[in-house]
Amino acid sequence: MIHLYTYTTPNGRKPAILLEEMGLPYTIHKIDLSQGEQFTPAFVSLNPNSKIPTIKDEDTGVSVFESGAILIYLAEKTGKFLPTQVAPRAQVMAWLMFQMAGVGPMFGQLGHFRRSAPEPIDYAIHRYEQETLRLLGVLERRLQESDFIAGDYSIADIAAYPWVAAYDYLEVNLDPYPSAQTWLERVGQRPAVQTGMAILTPEFKSEFAQGTEEQVAHPRNGSIS
Repeated sequence: MIHLYTYTTPNGRKPAILLEEMGLPYTIHKIDLSQGEQFTPAFVSLNPNSKIPTIKDEDTGVSVFESGAILIYLAEKTGKFLPTQVAPRAQVMAWLMFQMAGVGPMFGQLGHFRRSAPEPIDYAIHRYEQETLRLLGVLERRLQESDFIAGDYSIADIAAYPWVAAYDYLEVNLDPYPSAQTWLERVGQRPAVQTGMAILTPEFKSEFAQGTEEQVAHPRNGSIS
Protein backbone atom coordinates (compact mmCIF):
# COMPACT_ATOMS: atom_id res chain seq x y z
CA MET A 1 0.00 0.00 0.00
CA ILE A 2 1.21 3.47 -0.93
CA HIS A 3 0.19 6.41 1.26
CA LEU A 4 -0.02 9.59 -0.80
CA TYR A 5 0.08 12.93 1.01
CA THR A 6 -1.06 15.56 -1.44
CA TYR A 7 -3.19 18.54 -2.42
CA THR A 8 -4.83 19.94 -5.55
CA THR A 9 -1.74 21.44 -7.19
CA PRO A 10 0.10 20.39 -10.37
CA ASN A 11 2.83 18.72 -8.34
CA GLY A 12 0.25 17.08 -6.11
CA ARG A 13 -1.49 15.51 -9.10
CA LYS A 14 1.61 13.91 -10.63
CA PRO A 15 1.88 10.84 -8.35
CA ALA A 16 -1.89 10.33 -8.41
CA ILE A 17 -1.75 10.05 -12.20
CA LEU A 18 1.13 7.58 -12.03
CA LEU A 19 -0.49 5.46 -9.33
CA GLU A 20 -3.64 5.28 -11.43
CA GLU A 21 -1.62 4.33 -14.52
CA MET A 22 0.07 1.56 -12.56
CA GLY A 23 -3.07 0.34 -10.84
CA LEU A 24 -1.38 0.39 -7.45
CA PRO A 25 -3.57 0.58 -4.35
CA TYR A 26 -3.06 3.80 -2.45
CA THR A 27 -4.54 5.84 0.36
CA ILE A 28 -4.98 9.57 -0.11
CA HIS A 29 -4.08 11.88 2.74
CA LYS A 30 -5.14 15.47 2.17
CA ILE A 31 -2.59 18.07 3.25
CA ASP A 32 -4.47 21.35 3.15
CA LEU A 33 -1.88 23.96 2.19
CA SER A 34 -4.34 26.77 2.83
CA GLN A 35 -4.42 25.69 6.49
CA GLY A 36 -0.66 25.26 6.80
CA GLU A 37 -0.94 21.52 7.43
CA GLN A 38 2.36 20.97 5.63
CA PHE A 39 4.14 22.54 8.59
CA THR A 40 2.82 20.21 11.28
CA PRO A 41 5.45 18.10 13.06
CA ALA A 42 3.74 14.92 11.87
CA PHE A 43 4.07 15.89 8.23
CA VAL A 44 7.58 17.33 8.62
CA SER A 45 8.64 13.93 9.95
CA LEU A 46 7.87 12.61 6.46
CA ASN A 47 9.02 15.62 4.46
CA PRO A 48 11.56 17.95 6.08
CA ASN A 49 10.93 20.49 3.29
CA SER A 50 7.21 20.84 4.19
CA LYS A 51 6.03 20.41 0.61
CA ILE A 52 3.56 18.14 -1.11
CA PRO A 53 3.49 15.53 -2.51
CA THR A 54 5.06 12.89 -0.31
CA ILE A 55 4.58 9.14 -0.27
CA LYS A 56 5.16 6.36 2.23
CA ASP A 57 5.44 2.81 0.91
CA GLU A 58 4.16 0.28 3.44
CA ASP A 59 5.86 -2.55 1.52
CA THR A 60 9.35 -1.12 2.03
CA GLY A 61 8.94 1.41 4.84
CA VAL A 62 10.42 4.02 2.50
CA SER A 63 9.19 7.63 2.50
CA VAL A 64 9.90 9.79 -0.55
CA PHE A 65 9.42 13.52 -1.03
CA GLU A 66 9.84 15.74 -4.14
CA SER A 67 7.47 14.87 -6.97
CA GLY A 68 10.18 13.89 -9.45
CA ALA A 69 11.80 11.54 -6.95
CA ILE A 70 8.40 10.01 -6.24
CA LEU A 71 7.79 9.34 -9.93
CA ILE A 72 11.21 7.70 -10.28
CA TYR A 73 10.69 5.59 -7.15
CA LEU A 74 7.30 4.30 -8.30
CA ALA A 75 8.54 3.68 -11.84
CA GLU A 76 11.49 1.67 -10.54
CA LYS A 77 9.27 -0.18 -8.07
CA THR A 78 6.95 -1.38 -10.85
CA GLY A 79 9.22 -1.36 -13.89
CA LYS A 80 6.79 0.89 -15.75
CA PHE A 81 7.06 4.25 -17.55
CA LEU A 82 10.85 4.48 -17.12
CA PRO A 83 13.04 2.45 -19.50
CA THR A 84 15.87 0.35 -18.16
CA GLN A 85 18.05 0.70 -21.27
CA VAL A 86 20.67 3.43 -20.89
CA ALA A 87 19.81 5.69 -23.84
CA PRO A 88 16.00 5.84 -23.53
CA ARG A 89 16.25 6.05 -19.75
CA ALA A 90 18.58 9.03 -20.09
CA GLN A 91 16.07 10.73 -22.39
CA VAL A 92 13.25 10.28 -19.90
CA MET A 93 15.40 11.51 -17.03
CA ALA A 94 16.57 14.56 -18.98
CA TRP A 95 13.03 15.63 -19.84
CA LEU A 96 11.87 14.89 -16.30
CA MET A 97 14.57 17.24 -15.01
CA PHE A 98 13.50 19.80 -17.66
CA GLN A 99 10.11 19.82 -15.97
CA MET A 100 11.45 19.81 -12.43
CA ALA A 101 14.04 22.55 -12.95
CA GLY A 102 12.26 24.65 -15.57
CA VAL A 103 8.58 24.13 -16.29
CA GLY A 104 7.43 23.71 -12.68
CA PRO A 105 9.33 26.61 -11.10
CA MET A 106 8.80 29.08 -13.95
CA PHE A 107 5.13 28.28 -14.52
CA GLY A 108 4.63 28.37 -10.77
CA GLN A 109 6.22 31.79 -10.40
CA LEU A 110 4.15 33.15 -13.27
CA GLY A 111 1.02 31.87 -11.56
CA HIS A 112 2.05 33.44 -8.27
CA PHE A 113 2.85 36.90 -9.61
CA ARG A 114 -0.09 36.93 -12.02
CA ARG A 115 -2.75 35.50 -9.72
CA SER A 116 -1.65 35.55 -6.07
CA ALA A 117 0.78 38.39 -5.40
CA PRO A 118 -0.66 41.12 -3.11
CA GLU A 119 0.15 43.72 -5.76
CA PRO A 120 1.10 43.48 -9.45
CA ILE A 121 4.80 43.63 -10.24
CA ASP A 122 5.17 44.14 -13.97
CA TYR A 123 8.82 43.15 -14.10
CA ALA A 124 8.19 39.82 -12.36
CA ILE A 125 5.16 39.01 -14.50
CA HIS A 126 7.07 39.82 -17.70
CA ARG A 127 10.14 37.85 -16.62
CA TYR A 128 8.26 34.68 -15.75
CA GLU A 129 5.88 34.95 -18.68
CA GLN A 130 8.77 35.18 -21.13
CA GLU A 131 10.50 32.20 -19.57
CA THR A 132 7.25 30.22 -19.59
CA LEU A 133 6.82 30.95 -23.30
CA ARG A 134 10.43 30.00 -23.98
CA LEU A 135 9.95 26.66 -22.22
CA LEU A 136 6.75 26.05 -24.17
CA GLY A 137 8.77 26.67 -27.31
CA VAL A 138 11.27 24.01 -26.28
CA LEU A 139 8.42 21.60 -25.61
CA GLU A 140 6.74 22.50 -28.91
CA ARG A 141 9.86 21.73 -30.93
CA ARG A 142 10.28 18.41 -29.16
CA LEU A 143 6.64 17.42 -29.69
CA GLN A 144 6.91 18.19 -33.40
CA GLU A 145 9.24 15.18 -33.49
CA SER A 146 7.46 12.78 -31.15
CA ASP A 147 3.96 12.00 -29.88
CA PHE A 148 5.32 11.97 -26.33
CA ILE A 149 8.06 13.99 -24.70
CA ALA A 150 10.73 11.30 -24.39
CA GLY A 151 9.60 8.95 -27.16
CA ASP A 152 7.15 6.56 -25.51
CA TYR A 153 4.67 7.70 -22.86
CA SER A 154 6.62 7.99 -19.62
CA ILE A 155 7.00 9.77 -16.31
CA ALA A 156 8.31 12.75 -18.30
CA ASP A 157 4.81 13.25 -19.74
CA ILE A 158 3.17 12.65 -16.37
CA ALA A 159 5.40 15.28 -14.76
CA ALA A 160 4.80 17.94 -17.40
CA TYR A 161 1.11 17.44 -18.09
CA PRO A 162 -0.45 19.04 -14.96
CA TRP A 163 1.68 22.16 -15.39
CA VAL A 164 1.03 22.65 -19.10
CA ALA A 165 -2.65 21.88 -18.53
CA ALA A 166 -2.75 24.93 -16.23
CA TYR A 167 -2.16 27.29 -19.18
CA ASP A 168 -5.62 28.82 -18.90
CA TYR A 169 -5.14 29.60 -15.20
CA LEU A 170 -1.77 31.12 -16.07
CA GLU A 171 -3.41 33.20 -18.81
CA VAL A 172 -1.04 31.79 -21.43
CA ASN A 173 -2.10 31.51 -25.08
CA LEU A 174 -1.29 28.07 -26.48
CA ASP A 175 -2.20 28.92 -30.09
CA PRO A 176 1.48 29.32 -31.10
CA TYR A 177 2.16 25.79 -29.80
CA PRO A 178 -0.08 23.42 -31.81
CA SER A 179 2.01 20.31 -31.13
CA ALA A 180 1.87 20.98 -27.40
CA GLN A 181 -1.90 21.39 -27.68
CA THR A 182 -2.20 18.05 -29.50
CA TRP A 183 -0.03 16.42 -26.84
CA LEU A 184 -2.23 17.88 -24.11
CA GLU A 185 -5.28 16.37 -25.78
CA ARG A 186 -3.56 13.03 -26.34
CA VAL A 187 -2.36 12.67 -22.75
CA GLY A 188 -5.56 14.15 -21.32
CA GLN A 189 -7.63 11.42 -22.96
CA ARG A 190 -6.01 8.74 -20.83
CA PRO A 191 -8.43 7.58 -18.09
CA ALA A 192 -5.67 7.47 -15.46
CA VAL A 193 -4.73 11.06 -16.22
CA GLN A 194 -8.33 12.19 -15.92
CA THR A 195 -8.68 10.41 -12.57
CA GLY A 196 -5.38 11.68 -11.17
CA MET A 197 -6.12 15.24 -12.20
CA ALA A 198 -9.42 15.08 -10.31
CA ILE A 199 -7.88 14.00 -7.00
CA LEU A 200 -9.45 15.63 -3.92
CA THR A 201 -12.33 17.03 -5.97
CA PRO A 202 -15.97 15.89 -6.05
CA GLU A 203 -15.34 14.41 -9.51
CA PHE A 204 -12.68 12.00 -8.24
CA LYS A 205 -13.59 8.34 -8.69
CA SER A 206 -10.92 5.65 -8.45
CA GLU A 207 -10.92 1.88 -8.14
CA PHE A 208 -7.41 1.99 -6.65
CA ALA A 209 -7.63 4.76 -4.05
CA GLN A 210 -8.55 3.35 -0.65
CA GLY A 211 -9.88 6.48 1.01
CA THR A 212 -9.17 10.00 2.13
CA GLU A 213 -7.71 11.06 5.46
CA GLU A 214 -9.03 14.57 6.02
CA GLN A 215 -7.45 14.87 9.45
CA VAL A 216 -3.95 13.74 8.52
CA ALA A 217 -2.37 16.88 9.97
CA HIS A 218 -3.66 15.82 13.40
CA PRO A 219 -3.10 12.05 13.45
CA ARG A 220 -3.53 9.91 16.51
CA ASN A 221 -0.50 9.47 18.78
CA GLY A 222 1.22 12.44 17.13
CA SER A 223 2.59 10.57 14.11
CA ILE A 224 1.65 9.85 10.53
CA SER A 225 1.39 6.27 9.42
